[in-house]
Amino acid sequence: MELSSGFHARSDPHVFSSSGGKAMGKLIEATHEFAGFDISMKPVLDVVEDIFQRATPAAPGALKQVDDATDERALPYSNLDEFMDILSVTINRISCEITYRLSVGEDAHSTTLAVAQIVKGYSWDAKIVLALAAFAMTYGELLLVIQLYATNPLAKGVALLKQLPEVLARADLLKPKFDTLANLIHAMLVVAKCIIEFKELPSKYISPQDPELSSANADIPAAVYWTIRSTVVCSSQIMNLINTGHESLASASSADSWELSSLTHNINSIHDDLVEKLNHCRKLINERKDVEAFQTLVRLFDATHIDNIKILKALVYSKDGQPPLWDGTTKRRVSVELLRRKSVMLLISDLEIPDKEVLILEQIYSDSRGQTRVESQYDVIWIPIVDRSTPFDDTKRKQFESIQATMPWYSVVHPSVIQPAVVRYIKEVWGFSKKPLLVVLDPQGKVVNHNAMHMMFIWGSLAYPFTKLREEALWKDETWRIELLADSIDPNIINWAKGKVICLYGGEDMDWIRKFTTTAKAVARAANIKLEMLYLGKSNPRENVRRNMTTIQLENISHTLSDISLIWFFWARLESMWHSRAQHGVTVQNDLIMQEILTMLGFDGSDRGWAVISRGSDELTRAKADTALKSLEEYAAWATASAEKGFVPALNDYIKSLQTEHHCNRLILPGISAAAIGSINERVACVDCGKPMEVLLMLRCCTD
Repeated sequence: MELSSGFHARSDPHVFSSSGGKAMGKLIEATHEFAGFDISMKPVLDVVEDIFQRATPAAPGALKQVDDATDERALPYSNLDEFMDILSVTINRISCEITYRLSVGEDAHSTTLAVAQIVKGYSWDAKIVLALAAFAMTYGELLLVIQLYATNPLAKGVALLKQLPEVLARADLLKPKFDTLANLIHAMLVVAKCIIEFKELPSKYISPQDPELSSANADIPAAVYWTIRSTVVCSSQIMNLINTGHESLASASSADSWELSSLTHNINSIHDDLVEKLNHCRKLINERKDVEAFQTLVRLFDATHIDNIKILKALVYSKDGQPPLWDGTTKRRVSVELLRRKSVMLLISDLEIPDKEVLILEQIYSDSRGQTRVESQYDVIWIPIVDRSTPFDDTKRKQFESIQATMPWYSVVHPSVIQPAVVRYIKEVWGFSKKPLLVVLDPQGKVVNHNAMHMMFIWGSLAYPFTKLREEALWKDETWRIELLADSIDPNIINWAKGKVICLYGGEDMDWIRKFTTTAKAVARAANIKLEMLYLGKSNPRENVRRNMTTIQLENISHTLSDISLIWFFWARLESMWHSRAQHGVTVQNDLIMQEILTMLGFDGSDRGWAVISRGSDELTRAKADTALKSLEEYAAWATASAEKGFVPALNDYIKSLQTEHHCNRLILPGISAAAIGSINERVACVDCGKPMEVLLMLRCCTD
């Protein structure tokens, strides 16, 4: 048999088309006769990749010189012995088959199908890895001789027999060919890795019948065909190189480069398609894992436990085994074990949690830490809920860390420890949307309150253990008094209530504030009473309220709160009272406290001011701006009654006498979901006339 001096595995250009590629996949699929011999090919591919990395020529204009004694990369060969006894025969057979068929001038397509026959009993990932392993031997042997040629006599002798010295003398011409080969080799490796990844997809969560996987499985035969064909063409290039002098090397046909580049482009396109489908599969798997995890959470919360550790570990997942919590006091990572058999409050919010809300909670929490009562025996974990559809970029990281730094309690070390199933449970079962929640777990991990934020705002740590029964008991002992209304916002109120008349007032109209406070002081002198006044602004205190506070302090008009956030807290606490009372089924028609709460919230909805005047715990009256001012201006009309009944009861009677049938009350109830709007008018009646209030949807953007 006459052997040709050049080995060319030419390709028909039409096979690179989409239709041609699918047809090739059908041909190789027809050879597939899986024999059930299934082993992990990843260790073999690791060795193949290592060979290619070590063999690839280095910097421009030079061939890589490697000293094994100084190359300290770990060799991925430790777990291969048991496999290679089985696989080495097949690998050598493939190598010999390619060498023989190319030497007799057979084309790349026929040679590819011949290799497919050799590996017909193997799985698809094994076919592609075995073909790459066979080419790695050919490629590695050549590059080993090239690398050692200058320093090793044995390599020099082998090089002479392979006619390499002339070629090695023109390394500048050799490098472009190896660069083109390296590009194709890389493309083949990433396709092989991708196919192995399909093989390793967990059958528990995805099956070949799923469209996402069946679509990929239909494309894998074509990927295997083109990868085997690429190893054949690469082998042809190597064999031609050995038999080519430097004159021929310099004038090598551009057809070789065109074919290698075309194959590289084709393999890369196949890889891109497979990666897209692999991502679809992973998405499906993650969705099914999330469903399973969600169902596990549901069962876990329905079960009875001896402590809270299972619950806490399910909520706060530590993937890397590191402690998942951050201690805001000691500034270090800690384990959930520190919270075993403790009452735990989960502060759930997004990264837009208001600073003032954190500040108020921090004050309540810090006060409880300084106590030895049972009410202080609870801990808090911040659970931040972030949108996983957008990247957690540097801006979000800084925002998270900034909030975390203000919190003295525990928080997760990173939002990623909150798994999607937990986020779903928090939203669907606990009802988290935008407003922060304070979910309470007892020492056994049982949820005893889906949102104790209202209890915390109203009573602070006295609401411990924050159960519904505790909430009912606290309300049972309450009456509408100045202490319930405001003692949480200013400690002076408790002392003032011991004999002084207290006037709480608010609004933004500075002219009314001056008139009202001046008149109130004059009436106090006339009635010979001790009067303390405190400005409480509006529920959404912004620059107007801040300016008013400064003016009131400079002009010594009355007391103001030490921080503007306490004004927000006063109104937020009233809203919490409304939510809390409403949850227990009370209404304006049957509950005095609810009537007074809604009256106060209605005052805040007006454009002008308001006033609440009290003495002791059982005397209290209130009025809108005009009525409050008018009643004080007309003190002479009720001065006698004041001397007989007392200042506050007489004032209350006179305020009632000034009320007319005409009125217009506006009530803003934040935190009401859109779904609940339709039923609000059935539960909220006007405090003046008792008629159901009309429900209007208000959208507001305040930027002052």
